[in-house]
Amino acid sequence: MLTKRIVPCLDIKNGRTVKGVNFVDLRDAGDPVVLAKQYADQGADELVFLDIAATLENRGTTLDMVVRVAEQVNIPFTVGGGISSVEHVDALLKNGADKVSINSSAVKRPELVNELADKFGSQCVVVAIDAKEIDAEWFVHLAGGTIPTDIKLFEWAKEVEKRGAGEILFTSMNHDGTKNGFANKSLAKLSEMLNIPIIASGGAGNVQHFVDTFKEGKSDAALAASVFHFGEIPIPKLKKELKKHNIEVRL
Repeated sequence: MLTKRIVPCLDIKNGRTVKGVNFVDLRDAGDPVVLAKQYADQGADELVFLDIAATLENRGTTLDMVVRVAEQVNIPFTVGGGISSVEHVDALLKNGADKVSINSSAVKRPELVNELADKFGSQCVVVAIDAKEIDAEWFVHLAGGTIPTDIKLFEWAKEVEKRGAGEILFTSMNHDGTKNGFANKSLAKLSEMLNIPIIASGGAGNVQHFVDTFKEGKSDAALAASVFHFGEIPIPKLKKELKKHNIEVRL
């Protein structure tokens, strides 16, 4: 049985970790470098770092912060935010990132997924999809959830898999920050449709939500932010509880 992964997410704005609800009302959650080290020490399996203002501000991810975080962690480290070229990814990988996460740039120019997979290997390419359920249909949103599109979640996920994505990071905008649980029905559908790992994001509020997304949502990894940032769920305790539910995790 494949080990399920616990992935803290650092949303970065102006050099600080922030967290909101439904992608708005951001509040400060601490120093990203300090948090990154803390999570690596606590037994997180991977770390995701998203420069959430990069696309809106029309710039690339801040390399300096990537270097500083990479120096503190010994676990796989995914970086996203404003990534739009092979050259940019090359710089990130050379400065400590293990994988990159692309979102808006992939929608605007889908060939980017092919280019990155061809150059660096699919294992490096995570396609993040922020989607909102509207009238029982999931629609992809861009630029930190601020720009709606008419692109449908499941069709887009299938396309990026064909183009060479190694993983999908699906964030439900409806669930983000609500602490009411993950979008497990849609996660399970993605998992059944695709042959690449699915990372669940949006809605973690308690240990049971993680159990549910691994069992009902068939997720390969669960990403969360505020429950870790504000000490509500310590990672070692979460992993012990998952073990009790016969979910295979790395302790």
